[in-house]
Amino acid sequence: MLRVSVVCGSSRKAREYTIEAGPRGDVPPADLTLIRFYKPFGVLSQFTDPGGSRRTLGDYVDVPGVYPAGRLDRDSEGLLLLTDDGALQARIAHPRFKLEKVYWAQVEAQPDDAELERVSRALLAGVPLKDGPARAERLRRLAPPGLPERAEPVTPHRAARSTWLEIVLTEGRNRQVRRMLAAVDMPVLRLHRSRIGPVTLDGLRPGEYGRIAVPESLAVDPVRRSRHPRHRSAGGRRR
Repeated sequence: MLRVSVVCGSSRKAREYTIEAGPRGDVPPADLTLIRFYKPFGVLSQFTDPGGSRRTLGDYVDVPGVYPAGRLDRDSEGLLLLTDDGALQARIAHPRFKLEKVYWAQVEAQPDDAELERVSRALLAGVPLKDGPARAERLRRLAPPGLPERAEPVTPHRAARSTWLEIVLTEGRNRQVRRMLAAVDMPVLRLHRSRIGPVTLDGLRPGEYGRIAVPESLAVDPVRRSRHPRHRSAGGRRR
């Protein structure tokens, strides 16, 4: 294991943590940047807002040249990875790589074990959505995870009849977790992404970010990197 010291900060404060990452196989370019960010509720997963009224990544992440590797809905929260490397962005975000994304969903339902087993079978087999069938890799009941309070809390009467679930996907379509759970009559009240591949939010608070080393499982071979020298995106990149 490689111990990596990272600085985690927000626009208001910074903190230093030491984290562990697996040994790297293919060594990425020395100037490659990978950042983990704890996206708060209500923040767009881009650096600009055409309307100019909503919070964006630019209000929190002060690192030039990076862009999100995947997205989180404005009303979702949790782990978002950012990079300045096109090949790494594809490795994280493209469904062909089947990188696990772990979500904690607070649903407005209180299923018993039999009902949860039925829901689990349906999601693992695949549920029909407008953009095609979607399936989960795993689903389980979760004890309340003790997340920081959200800017707009779930109302007490809805929270009282809710259940927390952990759902694992290997793709990331628009609002996919919410749509899948709605399809099995479990509307989502709160959604938090806790892990992408081997990367977690350990040590971060909402609005904080930290540079990390690229874990071995996310390393990109030089041939693939030569096809994605640097990502050119419109609007989503920190300048």
